[in-house]
Amino acid sequence: MSSQIELRHLSYFLAVAEELHFRKAAEKLFISQPGLSRQIKQMENLLQVELFVRNKKKVALTPAGHYLKTQSEAILKQLKETKRQLQLIGEGDTGEIRIGFLGSAMQNVIPNLLLQLRDNYPKIKTSLEERANQDQVDAVLKDELDIGFVRLARVPVALHMQTIFEDTFSLVLPESYPMLTRDYKGMHQFSEDNFILFSQAYSPYYFETIMSICSDAGFVPKVSHKSVHAHTIFKLVENNLGIAIVPTALQAGFQMKVKFVELKALKQRALLSVIWRKENANPVLKNCMDLLLGRSSS
Repeated sequence: MSSQIELRHLSYFLAVAEELHFRKAAEKLFISQPGLSRQIKQMENLLQVELFVRNKKKVALTPAGHYLKTQSEAILKQLKETKRQLQLIGEGDTGEIRIGFLGSAMQNVIPNLLLQLRDNYPKIKTSLEERANQDQVDAVLKDELDIGFVRLARVPVALHMQTIFEDTFSLVLPESYPMLTRDYKGMHQFSEDNFILFSQAYSPYYFETIMSICSDAGFVPKVSHKSVHAHTIFKLVENNLGIAIVPTALQAGFQMKVKFVELKALKQRALLSVIWRKENANPVLKNCMDLLLGRSSS
């Protein structure tokens, strides 16, 4: 990009690209419409490319305009994030780490990380957002989150992914289920039961793993309900609306009339992974990852 292009050009361009209407964009920017038109024309001259198709009926982005819109959004977002980090540093803080997570990560992994951050880097601020797997991937790619805790088999090449916690699965049964936990012999005993699972859209990897557990036992589970919340799943089980299979860590923190059978003999494991963007420029990310992955910070 020419060095003569200034931030104001990008701001003006984005306003028109979002509104696709010069008058509305000018009002949004608190400048005159002729002045805005001149700025956009100057920008096109500097870049030697048309950014908009203009006629009496509408304004539309050209292919070059679509590309510049994506790039401009990324540039301005990065500048906004840099300004935010500088303000935190200026206030005496070393920065902020934005964390996305699945509910099961809150049982042990995230509390441990937060305690380590507090003890080792007390000036680092943290923000937490519970999101589905794909939502976290999208947010990390867009630099809306610094790290995410997910259950996925793979992520886009722009991201790093590393498994940080391996758990067994546990069968969740109503307290009144007509079988003692010590009488468990195998998953084949439950081939006629209705199953309550985490939604496939919420966690495809989990869903496929549960399907494989049942397949290994010789049946396809009858799925009666799906949810994105462990509390809802346990409540449905408690009310005899089905049984469930969940990561064992989810046993903690729920006081309901259900019983658990840990499936230690299964080959399948509930893997929790951390993801982060390879090009993430947040200065506190390294300290956070060093703690999370048990690396020396020296």
